[in-house]
Amino acid sequence: MKPFSIVVLISGDGSNLQSIIDRITDQSLNVKILAVISNKANAYGIERAKKAQLPIEIIEHQNYASREIFDAQLIKIINQYQPQLIVLAGFMRILSDDFVHYFYGKMINIHPSLLPKYRGLNTHQQVLEAGDSQHGLTIHFVSSQLDGGPIILQQSITVQKHDTVEILAKRLLLQEHIAYPNVIQWFSEGRITLDNKHVSIQSLHNL
Repeated sequence: MKPFSIVVLISGDGSNLQSIIDRITDQSLNVKILAVISNKANAYGIERAKKAQLPIEIIEHQNYASREIFDAQLIKIINQYQPQLIVLAGFMRILSDDFVHYFYGKMINIHPSLLPKYRGLNTHQQVLEAGDSQHGLTIHFVSSQLDGGPIILQQSITVQKHDTVEILAKRLLLQEHIAYPNVIQWFSEGRITLDNKHVSIQSLHNL
């Protein structure tokens, strides 16, 4: 079966990108990464992409006069590759409404909290300060509301007595590295549908 095509957008370390690359390499993910796009030239994820011999596009946002001009250029680059899905993997940019509407239903993000709790940054710190017993991750479609798009999957972990921000982040990242490739595989199998704001996930035997 022809691999499902994606582009991956990064800004930093690229550990979720690496988890996708690893699953493609061990053939448990029927996906082809058409390009890795970074808005930062020094993002370590670029090194991961180079090692995997993937096409790389660097488009630094500070070189553009406005968010809208940057996003228009980003749309142009993505459209050159014609991916079936756009995967945000630590892409630290708030995208304009025009960009989000253009790709709505074709773009997903992973966020380190059990949304709608703790949108934005510093989620691990917020969980500890609130004394929550559960933390987790959310994979969702990207909408014009920050970290507010339709939810595809959530997974939780228990907050332990001696957890620090660093320990909690590390434990959650291990779960992210399993969950994100799994969800992308569901897309490749045609199991995820979005009807307005309602997400449906079919089981394999119903296909």
